[in-house]
Amino acid sequence: MELGWLLWGTAVLLLLHVLMVLSPTVNFALRIGFYCLLCLVSSALAAAACLLVNGGRTVKNMRIIRAVVRTFKYFFGLRFEVKGLENFKVEGPVIIVSNHQSVLDMMGLMEVLPDNCVQVGKRELMYMGSVGLIMYLGGVIFINRKSTSSAKMVMSEVAKTMVAENVKVWVYPEGTRNCTGDLLPFKKGAFHLAIQAQVPVIPVVYSSFTSFYNPKTKLFTSGKIKVEVLPPIETKGLTSDDVTDLSDRCFSTMRETLFRLSGHPS
Repeated sequence: MELGWLLWGTAVLLLLHVLMVLSPTVNFALRIGFYCLLCLVSSALAAAACLLVNGGRTVKNMRIIRAVVRTFKYFFGLRFEVKGLENFKVEGPVIIVSNHQSVLDMMGLMEVLPDNCVQVGKRELMYMGSVGLIMYLGGVIFINRKSTSSAKMVMSEVAKTMVAENVKVWVYPEGTRNCTGDLLPFKKGAFHLAIQAQVPVIPVVYSSFTSFYNPKTKLFTSGKIKVEVLPPIETKGLTSDDVTDLSDRCFSTMRETLFRLSGHPS
């Protein structure tokens, strides 16, 4: 009986392997399915560890989450080439802005995430089972993007908290995933926040995933991701009148860097 199950199991695994090789759609579905399962299981285990070590919601839990997520890249054959980490070594709180490409961004985020840093995410993420739980325990700031007044109130509180508690805040200014190999226009929230708190903005740019990951063409293979942490941009002395200029400056610099890292003409 045991030998029979072993033979059947081997046959199923071989069949799945053949299908993955022959069909990009099957390969994509299986790899994405495995990634989602890995996120759910790892989040549940990490949540238990966070509760045991730190007792509840705190940015300190990001160290545990970061250690767990950094192992994901080995399952998917992804390699990271990182430059500019020294630019995170600034005194006091900062706003970090980066491009946002896909569900795989979490791996890239945790690869370079500095200590004492929390992310801003949409409120809907909080209800994603164990993933939402681990984000809550890690101190992620949830905002209601459908309510402008609510989002502004949250960001105003964030400005006070980040200065009082010396916290770095990571924001995706595009506002949504964008796997086109280019940048979407930036929303202004992160830049209002930086000027309100009078803290520097640090842009972080990830090279395009399109050479190894593209949901439209069902592409998901191994690959290399280049990451560059750019020098801080000061906001001291700036006012709300300077928000657009600050946003445009970051957009231009990040877009140029994205094309350079991705080997694409600008």
